[in-house]
Amino acid sequence: MTTKCPICSRPTEPTVRPFCSRRCADVDLKRWLSEDYILPGDTPADFEDMEPGDLRH
Repeated sequence: MTTKCPICSRPTEPTVRPFCSRRCADVDLKRWLSEDYILPGDTPADFEDMEPGDLRH
């Protein structure tokens, strides 16, 4: 069974898995950076009021 690239559906290459090429990996990265992908979940109502130091693990 061959795994397919999530961008273009061609077979994946081990060096850039799960993609088929560096180009498809870059397309995916651009989509994340431009916020084309959105993870489901609730945003806290006071998120906009938080200070950078308020986010702790």
